[in-house]
Amino acid sequence: MQNKGIVKVFAVLFALVCIYQLSFTFIAGSIEEKAEEFAEQKVSESTDNYVILRERAEQRYLDSIGNEEVFLGITYNSAKDKELNKGLDLKGGINVILQISVKDILRELANNSKDPAFNQALAKADEARTNSQENYVDLFFDAFEDIPDARLASPDIFANKNLSDEINFEMSNDEVKPIIRRKIDESVTSAFEVLRKRIDKFGVTQPNIQRLGTSGRILVELPGAKEIERVQDLLQSTAQLEFWHVYKSNEFQNFFVQANEVLKQELASQDSNEQTADTAAVEKDEIDALLESANDTTAQVAEQNNPLFDLMASPGFQGGPVLATFNIEDTAKVRQYLNMPQVRNLLQGEQRYAKFVWGITDEDDDAAALYALVGNRQNQPPLSGSVITDATQAYDQVGRVAVTMQMNGKGAKTWEEMTGYASENQSQIAIVLDNIVYSAPGVSSGPISGGRSEITGDFSITEGQDLANVLRAGKLPASADIVQSEIVGPSLGQEAIDSGINSFVIALLLVLVWMIFYYGKAGIFADIALVVNILFIFGVLAGLGAVLTLPGIAGIVLTIGMSVDANVLIFERIREEYAKGKVQKDAIRDGFNNALSSILDANITTGLTGLILLVLGTGPIKGFATTLLIGIATSLFTAIFITRLFIDNYAKNPNKSLEFSTGVTKNLFANLTIPFLQRRKTFYIVSGIFILVSLGSLFTQGLNQGVDFVGGRSYTVRFAQPVNPGEIQDDLIAEFGSASAKTFGTANQIKVTTKYRVEEEGSEVDEEISQKLFNAVSAYLPEGTTYDDFTVGGEGERGIGIMQSIKVGPSIADDIKQASIWAVLGSLLVIFLYILLRFRKYQFSVGAVVAVIHDVLIVLGVFSLTYKFMPFNMEIDQAFIAAILTVVGYSLNDTVVIFDRIREFFNEHPSWTKRDAINAAINSTISRTLNTSLTTLVVLLAIFVFGGESIRGFMFALIIGVIVGTYSSIFVATPITYDTFNKESKRRKLKEKEVVA
Repeated sequence: MQNKGIVKVFAVLFALVCIYQLSFTFIAGSIEEKAEEFAEQKVSESTDNYVILRERAEQRYLDSIGNEEVFLGITYNSAKDKELNKGLDLKGGINVILQISVKDILRELANNSKDPAFNQALAKADEARTNSQENYVDLFFDAFEDIPDARLASPDIFANKNLSDEINFEMSNDEVKPIIRRKIDESVTSAFEVLRKRIDKFGVTQPNIQRLGTSGRILVELPGAKEIERVQDLLQSTAQLEFWHVYKSNEFQNFFVQANEVLKQELASQDSNEQTADTAAVEKDEIDALLESANDTTAQVAEQNNPLFDLMASPGFQGGPVLATFNIEDTAKVRQYLNMPQVRNLLQGEQRYAKFVWGITDEDDDAAALYALVGNRQNQPPLSGSVITDATQAYDQVGRVAVTMQMNGKGAKTWEEMTGYASENQSQIAIVLDNIVYSAPGVSSGPISGGRSEITGDFSITEGQDLANVLRAGKLPASADIVQSEIVGPSLGQEAIDSGINSFVIALLLVLVWMIFYYGKAGIFADIALVVNILFIFGVLAGLGAVLTLPGIAGIVLTIGMSVDANVLIFERIREEYAKGKVQKDAIRDGFNNALSSILDANITTGLTGLILLVLGTGPIKGFATTLLIGIATSLFTAIFITRLFIDNYAKNPNKSLEFSTGVTKNLFANLTIPFLQRRKTFYIVSGIFILVSLGSLFTQGLNQGVDFVGGRSYTVRFAQPVNPGEIQDDLIAEFGSASAKTFGTANQIKVTTKYRVEEEGSEVDEEISQKLFNAVSAYLPEGTTYDDFTVGGEGERGIGIMQSIKVGPSIADDIKQASIWAVLGSLLVIFLYILLRFRKYQFSVGAVVAVIHDVLIVLGVFSLTYKFMPFNMEIDQAFIAAILTVVGYSLNDTVVIFDRIREFFNEHPSWTKRDAINAAINSTISRTLNTSLTTLVVLLAIFVFGGESIRGFMFALIIGVIVGTYSSIFVATPITYDTFNKESKRRKLKEKEVVA
């Protein structure tokens, strides 16, 4: 090997860089272990709120030493920023995909148009979206074009005053469309920035936020986030902050009396089904009597049997902003009463635009205050939160949590006018957030200049911080719904780390031992290169800031098995050169050179499938693809250069012999002459039977599609004792109508799946379903378990509750399914073209693609046949698609090695028949094929047994794929290639005869 010095220098420098990058992870980890020890000493397990108090103790310790130097200028804080990122499944946390409502943006751009054509197109777009993968804006445009004479540039739609600078009524629809698309993209970008600012201030280390194409979807990953409900509220809050003038209670006393009288008669009419007289006029004496009674105690009012006053907990104070207070359970009924047309018609003058809203409440409140905001024709506030330039959590004069805000120049001017009016009229200004009054302070000292204001309310420090964060970041331009989410509790994440490490160590030891057993001293050199390869993989992951996931660990462990393949190819070629009688130095040189072509071809085909996974995959699948691609690159370098450095250094001494085998393996698989092609029809029949059985099962039983593909919610729930999933399923069906429960791993853990309200978005729906799940399984939980203990985040470090939850909306499920299909088809096309380009004969491409299709069908068939009785999860989801593509890559890896040897024999032995050359090629590579397959299978079995329940189905697919892929490379791909060559030869001979004739 030339340039050995450069290779040595590069390898040493690369190793030092990797060690440096990984040092941050070790430093941060060691300090966090000390923090855990500190917390264990400070907080007893018997303490109430043990989990929360322990986390706070850990954080207090880390905050106290965060900026202290630990090693060579490295602090904990700096090490934490540069440590190896751990994904959701290893660290716990939340991963969501938010859908920014393009419909809301269109309505905003159209100034909430009432135009029939506009609203008809929106309705049709809503309907089409359920069965289409197109962007919402394209569906809207298509629906709009179907409406005769409809124009986007109508003054009632987009040619309004807000867009007058860019759209005029003379423009055609085609001229308006790109402007609207750009405006929508700007709004989604704005939403992205708002979310990014909120997340940056949330305090989660190593957050990830990215846009997903042009669909209006935004991916948010927050590993380590534990306050799940707080995160969800923060992500979805639109923060509609508004400032309104507010009516005084005495201004609505007459209205309440008249409304109460109208309701009495209306309800009486409904009860008796009789016509009632007009109740618009009420005698003055009656009004006076009811006004007097409105100021009496609640008990006295209740005796009069009045619909509105009976619900009133207490009247408002004279001259105050609170009209009255009502019991919280009655607020919906009160709102219904106040929205009745007969009641609204009682409001006269400016009051007819009044807007009724409730005041802020917390869990301890029994009653809510009712306010009447001074409205206008446009139903717009005098001042909105868009003028806020800064907001911070603070405390008011009496020590309550508050949020102070600073406004821009325009806002400060309007604020000065509003406070001046309130001061002059001794009235109040309501500070309203998302249609809830947080406070309604009066202004007694004249106009407030400078634009500084304050929100006070009964909220905690974290709620104040979140509110300030939302206001500072700005409001979302449209509603954001969580269409896909995955929540993992921290204890489940730690279990995943433990199982991942166990599988990694066991697989590594098995491979190291096997290489020494099979190749002797040369195996030791391969093992050293393998250890260096692992260092490089983790170092590159840390340096790139990539995220390590549980599938990522599986990818690394799989790389261990596959990286051995390069060394196996080299060693097998060297043994062949020895068999030809070459001396040690020449055999080693020629063995490396001859193996290079096969190594590159095999790794490039696997790398192509990895690239497809990286481009089309999401979340953990990208993690798997990332580690696989990095592993391929580093294993190529270590096998070709590092292994050779050790071998050349050892073999340069002519007195040292390097056999590349042991006494047991020296002549194993030597001089084989198995007539594979002569028996190809037998194997065609065997493969045909397998495929027919697989297809039959797929058409009759189908596949167990996971929520990734059909939508829905799934929960991993752990109990203190073993449970019967059948009994729990009956209780779940009673709550949800339709649900399933299956044992997931150990007998005290189940996986619950339901499609209940899957098409509905919003935190309220998520909360309802979690509550229903708790109700269904509460009988199986230890006595005293609360809902907060049961949900993710409370879960239990104490050992029970929801350990993981996944939600996938139906629209995104369709997208995932379609992307998965395209990924598989794309990989087949790319591989066909690569093999055609590399081998210059289409017969090789045909053989490879047929073998891959054969492998995929059989793996699908095995899953279809066995998913009902296998004791582990066998859902078809994104992870399964990753497994299929990995099987495709592995199968091709095997096939390409054989094809490479066939091409070599075609060139070296032109006098041989194609059948003899292909048989010889298969026999000469059988040692490598079985060796690599056995090593990879050992690795996969180690992960399958020790790697944790969540990836067991994934590993099972790979195990079946490796077995079937090894079979097909020998008994399907090469026979198909041979028969294709024969057909081409016969066709050519037939044409020659026709020409002669």
